[in-house]
Amino acid sequence: MNVNDLATRHCQPRKGKEHALSGAQVAELLQQLPSGWQLRGDGAAIVKDFRFADFHHTLGFINAVGFMANQEDHHPDLEAGYGHCQVLWSTHDVGGLSLNDFICAARVEALLAR
Repeated sequence: MNVNDLATRHCQPRKGKEHALSGAQVAELLQQLPSGWQLRGDGAAIVKDFRFADFHHTLGFINAVGFMANQEDHHPDLEAGYGHCQVLWSTHDVGGLSLNDFICAARVEALLAR
């Protein structure tokens, strides 16, 4: 599965530990994402800081991510400042990472490829 395959998929309801990804699955999926995505220190989230020319472009990015997240019913933690936005994906219902996190990370990347 590559980043384009992930970006064309849609999130599914994932509740319970049986949907949590193993360390090996996380490592494999992380390699499919463009550079910059990192595993958070506790292994329960993936994160990337996106840079923009100014706050206006940052806010446009946040709105696009928010629209996509609402469509997928899977919402990231966002932290923004002038010219940057940090996006963090985790699936609280599984207590860590699920396939939904990687699908949405790939979809965020697809927003910027247009």
